[in-house]
Amino acid sequence: MQKPSIPKGTRDFSPEEMAKRNYIFDTIRSVFHLYGFKQIETPAMENLSTLTGKYGEEGDKLLFKILNSGDFLSIANPDDLKNRNLTKLTNQICEKGLRYDLTVPFARFVAMHRNEITFPFKRFQIQPVWRADRPQKGRYREFFQCDADIVGSNALLNEVELIQIIDEVYQRFGMNVCIKINNRKILSGIMEKIDAADKLADITVAIDKLDKIGWDGVNEELNSKGIEPEAVKKLHSFILLNGSDREKRSTLRAELQSSETGMEGVEEIETLFQKIDLSKIKNKVELDLTLARGLNYYTGAIFEVKALDVEIGSITGGGRYDNLTGVFGLMNVSGVGISFGADRIFDVLNQLNLYPENLNQQTKVLFVNFGEKEENYILPILTELRKAGINTEIYPGKDKFNKQMTYAVSNKIPYLVKIEESDMQEDKARVKNLLTGKQQIIAIQDLLEIFL
Repeated sequence: MQKPSIPKGTRDFSPEEMAKRNYIFDTIRSVFHLYGFKQIETPAMENLSTLTGKYGEEGDKLLFKILNSGDFLSIANPDDLKNRNLTKLTNQICEKGLRYDLTVPFARFVAMHRNEITFPFKRFQIQPVWRADRPQKGRYREFFQCDADIVGSNALLNEVELIQIIDEVYQRFGMNVCIKINNRKILSGIMEKIDAADKLADITVAIDKLDKIGWDGVNEELNSKGIEPEAVKKLHSFILLNGSDREKRSTLRAELQSSETGMEGVEEIETLFQKIDLSKIKNKVELDLTLARGLNYYTGAIFEVKALDVEIGSITGGGRYDNLTGVFGLMNVSGVGISFGADRIFDVLNQLNLYPENLNQQTKVLFVNFGEKEENYILPILTELRKAGINTEIYPGKDKFNKQMTYAVSNKIPYLVKIEESDMQEDKARVKNLLTGKQQIIAIQDLLEIFL
């Protein structure tokens, strides 16, 4: 007999865990609604032509590809099969793939539905994504993202609003976080200053791995991409600037005077921090010049959130992308978005035990089942209690009372109601509070008041 298993990098979730996850989703969803975002969904799979080329060379390697239906090998080139040319074979036998993130499918959605959308368009999306990554702590192959994006507006007020959303969500979770901010235009300006403007993509991908591989690993990768040692040295001096955020911005303003793009980035960062100060953000916000966000489509402000009380990777990220919809035929539509990593947030909240009390309390009242006569008497009562919004069950069979009691205790049901034949004749019920042990006899007509 085959031993049951699940793929590495995926997880099952018990009812108790799902109660916690739904608390996360509901909290984030309520904040999105508070700021006027509307929900959409897109398919789990997209055409590979939609996905490839949007995440950089490394991102493309992490796409889960779906084999075509039927005899897919019949259209494969025999020479490619013989020579095991996997790249060409994949293009021949796979037309679809699982989505890597929610941003590219959203850009495709906007392009396809442009005539139905009023711009600026504020959308949110809470769905799973898949990456063929190496599983490790805090890194999964299947995980949920909770995204909010604003497209059709290049106003920096959008970035401010997203930072407010981040702050509000983590305040509601009771988590201490640091919101890190940078700007890809500043990074572009730095690349110009170190004579490596043509290596922006390679350098940002390398820097994005800093937390995972350290500076030695980053330097090694930069060398492998042909970045000159002198340029790497200059890069360090820029992105490891000392001082307060204000002092860093002042230094950047002085050093990037010759770069038009770099100065645009500095101006945007200055404006962003000014408006953040007015917004009374509770969590720490800092300028982090090592923040690069490895995805190629970012063009302006970029964000990342770190939990301060737990060792784990980024729990939220995002940024400005100026023309992502252009690859789908809709030109000059700027957008900015953030993505909450629900699975990492779940892990952090578990470690810090920050969930509300009674989160797992689903059913409030359990009626003991003594037989068919009692069942028939109880059924109309169940209907009335449920109409009043009280989560109510009746045990499904005439099992021993101890077994029914065990069911109530195991499922953390606080109230147990017993109605036997003698009780039915008097229209009464015996109600036991399993949390306090207190038991009382109540008229059936007064049951509702006990549980409200």
